[in-house]
Amino acid sequence: MTSPVNPAEPASVTAHQAELWKPVLLRAAAALAFGAVTVFWAAPSVAGMGFAGGLYLLATGAVLLWGIPLAGLRRDVAPGRTMSAAASILIGAGVTLLILQGSLLFGVIAALGIGLAGAAELYLGLRFRRRHTLARDWVTSGFVGLGTAAALPFFIPLGPHALLGVAGGGAIISGVLWILAGLSLRHDARTATAKAVN
Repeated sequence: MTSPVNPAEPASVTAHQAELWKPVLLRAAAALAFGAVTVFWAAPSVAGMGFAGGLYLLATGAVLLWGIPLAGLRRDVAPGRTMSAAASILIGAGVTLLILQGSLLFGVIAALGIGLAGAAELYLGLRFRRRHTLARDWVTSGFVGLGTAAALPFFIPLGPHALLGVAGGGAIISGVLWILAGLSLRHDARTATAKAVN
């Protein structure tokens, strides 16, 4: 899913990108773990929904913050500030869902957090198209986030099971995307290291 920073050099991996696979795979693990919980939890309570959703958003935001410098984004310029803002919004939404509970609150707060983070990723993906390793993944993840956010409010009347199902479905899709991206980045980093040694 990932594309090279420089299309003329498919195996080129810079120093910060050699470690980028770690936060990408950690993000995938958080998304897939949350998705699995939503699939197998037959009758979640309102409190359980808030706890599970809050932890997922909090973990995703924390991993995004960790990955900003590894993605080559500086926090003092617009792209880095955009990703920092998205990560902070996810962390804030996660903490809110951990503290406050209710189907309406979950539908609104989770939709805002996931939607704004999706919009930020879509912006970064389009801005760095063909120039950043994660550009295509950001675009896809952005669309998934925006779609999940748009759907969540419609499921508020159906309660925790439906809300977790929608959020978990988006998490599973993005988790599969990010695990493929992380494995590709890890492979590229190992290939570049092997070429440097030889």
